[in-house]
Amino acid sequence: MAELWFYHLERSELERALPPLLEKCLQRGWRALVRAGSLERLAHLDEAIWTFRDDSFVPHARDGDPTRQPVWLTLDAGNPNGAHALFLVDGAEPGDLEGFERACLLFDGRDETALGAARRRWKEAKALGVEASYWRENSAGRWEKQA
Repeated sequence: MAELWFYHLERSELERALPPLLEKCLQRGWRALVRAGSLERLAHLDEAIWTFRDDSFVPHARDGDPTRQPVWLTLDAGNPNGAHALFLVDGAEPGDLEGFERACLLFDGRDETALGAARRRWKEAKALGVEASYWRENSAGRWEKQA
């Protein structure tokens, strides 16, 4: 079963935090799937991934043939690009985690609804025996494992 990593955003916006995480997946030789809660968010993420840093290239798409894409952006369940890592944003449902090495839930800690939903998912994961870890941004904007 996939590990479940919780990323608590406190300083960065999702559009700044997600692209470096995707970049790390690609450096590992992994494919990634980003599942969002709305078409508007997908459009914002699509743009952010292309422009987050001048010296970076994170190949991705949300249209076309997902099997040709190392990073696939979607609203849909499943794993059409054979991703190793699943990134869940804006309350997107994880669905079946079979086939993923890791699922990453990114949530805005400044949003009480998102914070409450993440807490519920943490409790559910622990109750099911899922290996879960909690990551929080430090003052320098780096991720530190808290639990």
